[in-house]
Amino acid sequence: MDNNPNWSKKVMQVLQHAQEELKKTTEIGKKMISASKTSSELHDAYENLGKFVYKSLKEDTLKLEDPLLGEFVEKIDDLQEELGDIESEVNKIKFSEKDDEE
Repeated sequence: MDNNPNWSKKVMQVLQHAQEELKKTTEIGKKMISASKTSSELHDAYENLGKFVYKSLKEDTLKLEDPLLGEFVEKIDDLQEELGDIESEVNKIKFSEKDDEE
């Protein structure tokens, strides 16, 4: 029965580790949902840009100086940066998992 305190301590360590892993997995899940939303917005921005360019070419009104083109490019750049930030945050969480295990 002298081993009982050690056994109890090990069980508590396992439970604590499981709780930490669950928190990390939840955080990654939240980030992935955010990335999915941002990716959908990026897809929409590309689609809208394509429609705009197609219509302008068809009507022979496309001008590179058109402020709408700049707005599309800025929106796309912002969304790409946001996706990059999310990816970095997810990697940080994943790598902290490996660091914690070592």
